[in-house]
Formats: sequence, structure tokens, C-alpha cells
Amino acid sequence: MLELRRYLGVAVAVPFLVGGALAITPEVERKVVLTFADPAIVESSGLVALDGGRVVTTNDSGDEGRVFTVDADGRTVGTTTWGEARDVEALAPLEDDVLVGDIGDNGGVRDSVSILRVPVGPGEQEVDAASAVELVYPDGPRDAETLMVDPVSGRVLVASKVVLGGALYEVPPDAVPPSVGAPAPVEPVRLRELGDVRGFATDGAFFPDGRHLVVRDYGSATVYSWPDLRDVGSFDLPEQEQGEGIAVDEVDGEFQVLVSSEGADSQVLRAPMPQALAEAVAPLPEGSPAAQPEDPAVVTPPGAYDAPVATDALDRGPGVGPWLVGGVFLVGVLVVLLRSLRPR
Repeated sequence: MLELRRYLGVAVAVPFLVGGALAITPEVERKVVLTFADPAIVESSGLVALDGGRVVTTNDSGDEGRVFTVDADGRTVGTTTWGEARDVEALAPLEDDVLVGDIGDNGGVRDSVSILRVPVGPGEQEVDAASAVELVYPDGPRDAETLMVDPVSGRVLVASKVVLGGALYEVPPDAVPPSVGAPAPVEPVRLRELGDVRGFATDGAFFPDGRHLVVRDYGSATVYSWPDLRDVGSFDLPEQEQGEGIAVDEVDGEFQVLVSSEGADSQVLRAPMPQALAEAVAPLPEGSPAAQPEDPAVVTPPGAYDAPVATDALDRGPGVGPWLVGGVFLVGVLVVLLRSLRPR
């Protein structure tokens, strides 16, 4: 009986040990770029790099709809608001503005998610939330924390946050807001699946030349070529409390990866890439052709967004929320079993 209890105890512990390992990373140099000084920034969950060392961030669920423009010294110099928000999880640069992703859905229950184009910079600004674009997935609700915009073509991408591997989806080009306050489509628009990306994605970003994109989880990141989504390489990120933001900036002709984390007084860190990977994604020499390769697998075909939206999820599975619920249920069952085996 004692041996059986030991085996059951191990069975309970293993899933938690595996989950904890996802957040454990080897020691990586911590290069602090700035520390958020604003006490209102407590759950930084998206990151955009601006010129002059400024960044833009947002809090996730629990806050009103707002983004913060932060100076190179960590001071908030501007705030853009739009009223009520449900679960803002991601930001992406869109020309001189920022695209906000209200795309969090831990329980996999939202009928639709949304994106909204907002201005950023010094001062206080306000946007009409009625211009938000509603999005629906082709295979049922998904949790997501990653929003990216191709700086060359303007294509907008969303990556789902799924434990065993996420999917990359594209927003219909004609649904992307052309300017701040532009009228939104009356009906929700349907996303199109492009391919697979790493699991448990908490954010992603394009490199400024549009040739590559990077997707992170809590402890590491993977770089993909674009638009063919070839895995170029992965690298570990500096240790953070709960790493949820990533951005790529160009400084003195070199790309640098920035990462951010939830928590009060959290820091934006520079994440060094291995030399071989840094060389693979380095900016092309001046005068080199910068055009992106056209891959038929990811070029939008006519009618790609016209099919009816499925009302149930397909094989990929709904996201983190149901996994957590299932894990709690399993633990409960094992506890009851252990108690039933106790000598009376």
C-alpha cells in the first residue's frame, strides 16, 4: 500500500515538474535597457520599440484599454486610452501607430477577439473603441498573446498560445484598419491559418526588414524566416518574473531583441542571440535586394477567407485554460483515490 502511494505521488508531481521546467532557463546575460517607473504598469504584456529608445507597452486583463509610451529612462511620457477592454495581450507596430490585440482567451470561450489601431507618443490621447475589428478563428476559439505586423507588406498575424504547439493566423488584408478611427467591418472577419509556430507563445515580433519574425515563450524564443516560416534557430532568454513581451529594434545597423515581463517595476532587457543566429538574421548590406521571397504556401489565395466559420474546434485543441482545468480535475481524482486507500 505504501509503495502504491509513492507511485501515485510521483504521478501527481510529474506534470507540475514538467510545467515548471518550461519557465526555467539557463543563465543568460541580463542587459537592462530600462525599468518601468510608472506604478500603473504592473502587468506589461506587450512590447513595441520606437525610435529614440522609447517603447510602448500595455497591461493585460484587469486593466482598462490603454497603452503607455515610455521614454528611454523608464518614465511614461504618453498614454492612449479607448475605454473598456477584455483581455489585451499584445501590441505590434503599424506604420506610425500601434495595433492592439485584445486577443486573450484563457478559457477558450470568446466568440470573437479584436484588434484596434491607436496612436502613440507623448501626451494624452483617446480613441473610439467602436473602430475595433472583430476577428474569429476558422477552427473555434483560441487563446492568443501574440500579434505581429509585417513591416513590408502590412500583413497582420496572430499566433495562438497552445501548450503542444501553436498556429499562425492571418487577418484579411482588407480588414486591417488603414488609419486610426477608420470604420470597422460590420461583421466579424475570419482569420486564415498559415502554419505552425512554437507552443505556449506569449509574444512575437517582426525584424524591421521583414525577412524574419521571432516568437517567444516564457524562457526562450524561435526565429522563423518569412514568409516561408522556416525555423532558423532558437535561443534562451534572460530570466524574468513572467516574460510576456518581445520586440526587435535596429541600432547602429544591428538588430537587437528586447524582452519585457509582468510585475511592478519590471525591466525591459536586451536578449542576446547566438552569433550564428545573429548573423543569419542580420540586415542585408546596403543595395541588396530586400524583396521577400514569394512562397505559394503562404500567399493569400482568392477566396481564402470566404468559407463559413466553424463552430467547433478541430484537432489542435483549445488552449491553456482547458488544460489547467483538466489538470486540477486529475489532481482531485488522485487525492480522492489516496484517501480511499488510507487504512481505517
